[in-house]
Amino acid sequence: MSALLGLEAPARTALRLRTDGGRVLPLHVDRWFDEPSGAELELLSRAEPSVLDVGCGPARHTIALLAFGVAALGVDLSARAVRAARRRGAPVIHRSIFDRLPGEGTWGSALLLDGNIGIGGDPAVLLSRLRGLLRPGGRVLVELDPPGTPTGLLRVTVEGSGAHPSWFPWACVGVDGLAPLACGAGLRVAEIWTAEGRWFGRLDR
Repeated sequence: MSALLGLEAPARTALRLRTDGGRVLPLHVDRWFDEPSGAELELLSRAEPSVLDVGCGPARHTIALLAFGVAALGVDLSARAVRAARRRGAPVIHRSIFDRLPGEGTWGSALLLDGNIGIGGDPAVLLSRLRGLLRPGGRVLVELDPPGTPTGLLRVTVEGSGAHPSWFPWACVGVDGLAPLACGAGLRVAEIWTAEGRWFGRLDR
């Protein structure tokens, strides 16, 4: 999603994902440029250092963690996102989460917020990759869709002012679908909670 960075603010608030089946998924792109919300700060308080912020975009979570004295690094595939994050003073690398990364097997936490559980279109593969990046006892902090939301692989395009439509793989994971994905990746669902109308989970290695 962070490849959308650089759009003017009015366009950012009007973007959405549409699946090839016609389902519309909202994008809260304006949130990417805000300070972390209370719900997000609550989640960040659960992070064990050092923290890998996956699909970090303009890196608001990385910046917040550093302000708390927690070591953190952002990673994003979008060059535009990386430039935006670095302008804000965040340490970010321009790379896919599936590429070789520094400190593999030593990270205390990985963040998957703002729908980033959908990266790559296969959450089972993504969670397995993150397990390999974590140290023993490490954790994944993930944002989820509400209970009752179907978990599945999707093909989506971005719609809205300023968007450049193209189809790409994505995924949605509802609260109900998390446990089997976590188990298959060698992770354990340690906690599920809701705050400010959003749902989050903690997966432990």
